[in-house]
Amino acid sequence: MPESTKTISQNKKVFHEYFIIESFEAGIELFGTEVKSLRQGTVNLKDSWCNIVKGEIFVNNMHISPYEHGNIFNRDPMRVRRLLMHKREINKLYGTIKQEGFALIPISLYFKGSKVKMQLGLCKGKKLYDKRADMAEKSAKRDMERSMKERINNN
Repeated sequence: MPESTKTISQNKKVFHEYFIIESFEAGIELFGTEVKSLRQGTVNLKDSWCNIVKGEIFVNNMHISPYEHGNIFNRDPMRVRRLLMHKREINKLYGTIKQEGFALIPISLYFKGSKVKMQLGLCKGKKLYDKRADMAEKSAKRDMERSMKERINNN
């Protein structure tokens, strides 16, 4: 029986700002009230990023709102959280990140069964002309779909 996945949050800004070279799945170390807050969908990945320190991988600037029915066990919403990956995967990523222009950026956060997982992207930053080309392509595609829809409706 395949495990069900339920997306909690996506970082749509990543697709505009970066080329995604490769993506990885990582577990995330959370406390109980944070998981309850995630079930309500109160998380923001917009400006989050990952770094590797002493063989461990951490996510920074990820905001999980405090659980409203929580108590003294609520944690700091902006705290640095540890991600869970195999050591050899982390070492491979560390070697790649040290190259010029690569970054590890969270793409999405989701439940896989009862576990919370994060999809990480090994990303390279886009230049301004790349972003313009993407916007022009998206606009042209939207115009084509609109004209096709009008043509179908007129017939």
